[in-house]
Amino acid sequence: MSVLLFFIDGLGIGTHGPHNPFDDLAGADPLAIFQDEEPNIVFDGVLTPTDACLGVEGRPQSASGQTTILTGVNAPAAVGYHKQGFPNQPLLDIIREHSLFVQLKRAGVSPIAFANTYTKRFFERRPRWISATTAAVEAAGLRFNQVEDLRADRAVYHDFTNAMLIEHGEKVDPRSPEEAGEVLADIVSANRFTLYEYFITDRVGHSQDRDTARQVLPTLARFIRTLLAKLDLEHSTVILTSDHGNIEDLSVRNHTLNPVPTIVWGRHRKDVAPRIRSLADITPAIVDVLTKGTVTNGHVNRIARARS
Repeated sequence: MSVLLFFIDGLGIGTHGPHNPFDDLAGADPLAIFQDEEPNIVFDGVLTPTDACLGVEGRPQSASGQTTILTGVNAPAAVGYHKQGFPNQPLLDIIREHSLFVQLKRAGVSPIAFANTYTKRFFERRPRWISATTAAVEAAGLRFNQVEDLRADRAVYHDFTNAMLIEHGEKVDPRSPEEAGEVLADIVSANRFTLYEYFITDRVGHSQDRDTARQVLPTLARFIRTLLAKLDLEHSTVILTSDHGNIEDLSVRNHTLNPVPTIVWGRHRKDVAPRIRSLADITPAIVDVLTKGTVTNGHVNRIARARS
């Protein structure tokens, strides 16, 4: 039994109209989802609109939203605000104690992996601020994939086509979305739990670049469809989610207040999807599936734990 958490930054459920690049975009299934419209999710996926605001005033932001997804702690409620960009110390403290990777490692779930590739430049010139995903992996002491792992088909870059790596001088071959989907499927099959992160959508949303959105979204959809076709969905579960809306409304540069899509495919889709109402429900569902083989309705007061 394997679980993949496929995280897409800045993907909300929008409305029809010229502001939404999905509105007239063919070939973007399963990502083309609209409010008040029953979706037809490929590969028998189940959609649950998911609250990213988490009861805290203001627009959802990346650092606090991703911390919530990766820990099960309502991070904005715990610190009192939505935190943009990268996690600050209070959020890092939550991640280091409650990281999904830490929880699975403590429970004896193995092997677990972060599928994304890092370049040597990241470690040689480590930035002052790191992403929630990087902090979550470090909290569990897991190994980071590097470019040699990508060359050996053991990792996928956040730009799964490798175009950005090639632009930066890395000696790697380009990948089609279909080739990348097959590589990620093999990684998922080799692990009990895998996380993959994609954040170009958020960059496109902030830039309000409709032309790039019309290129990026169908390509991402091809990647996802190939991944699902390659996986044995009788023995795996795929959970796709986001931290906040953005790319679904290019009329504004800011994040949106829209719910985000959580789409669940595979073995536990009918158990997991109904349980997820907010971003704080994702980690507990994954932990239950991988440690108990089922999803329960029990609730843990993770806000209180984070504050203690």
